[in-house]
Amino acid sequence: MNNILVLGAGRSATSLISYLLETAATKGWTVSVADYALQLAEEKVNNHPNGKAIAFNINKDDEKEALIAQNDVVISMLPARFHPTVAETCLKFDKHLITASYVSEDMKALSEQAEKQGLLFLNECGLDPGIDHMSAKKVIDFVRNEKGQELRAFESFTGGLLAPDPKDDNPWAYGFTWNPRNVVLAGQGTVKFIQEGRFKYIPYPKLFRRIEMIHIPGHGYFEGYANRDSLKYLEVYELEGIKTLYRGTLRRPGFCKAWDIFVQLGATDDSYEMESVAEMTHRQFINSFLSFNPDDSVELKLAHYLGLDKDGAEMHKLNWLGIFDEESVGLMKGTPAQILEHILKKKWTIGPDQKDQIVMWHLFDYEENGKTKRIRSAMVANGENAIDTAMSKTVGLPLGIATKLLMEGKIEARGVQIPITPEFYNPILAELETLGFDFVEEEVELD
Repeated sequence: MNNILVLGAGRSATSLISYLLETAATKGWTVSVADYALQLAEEKVNNHPNGKAIAFNINKDDEKEALIAQNDVVISMLPARFHPTVAETCLKFDKHLITASYVSEDMKALSEQAEKQGLLFLNECGLDPGIDHMSAKKVIDFVRNEKGQELRAFESFTGGLLAPDPKDDNPWAYGFTWNPRNVVLAGQGTVKFIQEGRFKYIPYPKLFRRIEMIHIPGHGYFEGYANRDSLKYLEVYELEGIKTLYRGTLRRPGFCKAWDIFVQLGATDDSYEMESVAEMTHRQFINSFLSFNPDDSVELKLAHYLGLDKDGAEMHKLNWLGIFDEESVGLMKGTPAQILEHILKKKWTIGPDQKDQIVMWHLFDYEENGKTKRIRSAMVANGENAIDTAMSKTVGLPLGIATKLLMEGKIEARGVQIPITPEFYNPILAELETLGFDFVEEEVELD
């Protein structure tokens, strides 16, 4: 195998492409980067002798088939909805496929055929899902195989944040380092987990009020809220019978209470389009969700409606975002969620020299000799700027390393897989550590 194809040259593909080109230079491989925007692909390839930039439209079957047929391994960085059609084409031409996305039912249905053809369709090999799987499963397997014990509790949290900067006046300590739409819609749907042997559920309107504080030595406190469905990891990690299983998202202290304002107003609703959006201002958008009162300001109505201190931290955060400004939203139409996303992009799009930060934290409890032992594991990584982000690196590098291992014949697994076995997690985590992405672990004995 000598030819690698990367479909999609967006923000999250930057570090992946750089890693593949650097590796290709020593291996004699060719890396083709295909994107709808040819200029974007050309920027990522940057005239590298082992790279090719290609204009590509996923909706044109002849282009898709011709391109995939010419390569050995396909890495899809396209939106997840396109993965099944890419996978079908990979089956047609006997090509391996690697993605960072969750395994869909459509993808899962292709596993038997992929295995029969000797193909690996590796999914969930980015950050979250990806590094979270590998780092967690490594400790779970250690407890199970080396200690001979079963876990009684497992918690896991990941956050894409801004790196602390004393010069930054952003009171949210947050910016968009990933898909803004996903941030606005986060938590919608059924949230369920297990706590001390009991199944727990959190309705969306209560989600950002049910948080827990997490301390990471050297990095301070974070607040975490639950992800949608922790229960699916019972099977994925073979944790049937565990007493506590909880996965969540990390934010800086104070974020969730302020974000909950948008949730309670209905500003994150994506189920209907609002009227007269073309003429709408930020202030009118917020006022749309408040009762009519010609004598009270929008700020006062909001504070009264949600029981906020008009001069408190939450209102300060909203003011900083420009929520109360008479500035045009700048859209012709949109749902509340789309309009809110557009407003937030104006202040949460990170500047050229801003640095993002990835924080991942795991907790593992198990019994040994009648004592409860706890292992805490944390990884904190900072980006360099708005292009070389920690998000891009932690999503892209595991994909690149897995691709290299496959090209070198060091991965034997076939069919639809996720990286939860030693064959994947040992070499990928080992190389990530050499690149500066390592986990700091501590073990304590609880009373």
